[in-house]
Amino acid sequence: MLDHLRHRWKDLLAHPRVVALRRRFPVQLEFLQARLSPQEYLGLHLTIGSLVLIGAAWLFGGIAEDVVTGDPLTIVDKQLAIWFNNHSTPALNRAMMVITSLGSMLAISGIALLTFFVLLWRRCWYRVLTLVLTIPGGILLNLLLKSAFTRQRPSFENPIMTLTGHSFPSGHTMMATLLYGLLAMFAVLNLRAWRWRVLAVLMAWLVILMVGFSRIYLGAHYLSDVLAAMAVGIAWLALCLTAVDTLRRHRIALLSSKLSE
Repeated sequence: MLDHLRHRWKDLLAHPRVVALRRRFPVQLEFLQARLSPQEYLGLHLTIGSLVLIGAAWLFGGIAEDVVTGDPLTIVDKQLAIWFNNHSTPALNRAMMVITSLGSMLAISGIALLTFFVLLWRRCWYRVLTLVLTIPGGILLNLLLKSAFTRQRPSFENPIMTLTGHSFPSGHTMMATLLYGLLAMFAVLNLRAWRWRVLAVLMAWLVILMVGFSRIYLGAHYLSDVLAAMAVGIAWLALCLTAVDTLRRHRIALLSSKLSE
């Protein structure tokens, strides 16, 4: 399949109109080509990372605006919270408590520490740096956002669980997005077969979605809290991954230039 795509790409570049366009705008096309090159240290990885970061940040901003201004999303928040509270069952409550623990500080810290020591043992220094930036930095970012928005948690006459602190964005969901998303990216980089890569990403998203759903069901957060946490989590993860990979590629480029001198 890759050979077929390369062949079609070469045919496209050889098309007379494309050739004329390349002659007319050489500087602009050279810049664009560099941004889409997998080899350039400011190439395709930076372009994709920037697009994901901008898109996720824009989505978070839209949700945050709805929460602050009381747009229709907040009405859906309250209706959904009340519906789940009215239709809760003891068995489902216990199941959701188990699922929500996957995003707890205890679970996140434990898995992150285990991953940290494994990466240290394997001397994966750039991945260690990515982990250190992603998880502790994400915890700090979540605390700052909660303090900035100071949204109150859902309240019920018969709550399933009682929590203190602010609601927006969901800490459990954000940390699950960061940790399990990061582990999925590590798996994608290690695995060669595409089916295993896809499976790793799907499993990570399944855990993230289930943790987010459990927070809504248990009445700990509104829907918008969870969606905002996923968005800002993806944005922060994209920033950390892109920054560290850019640093790695830059150092490789410097080393190559020194060796070629």
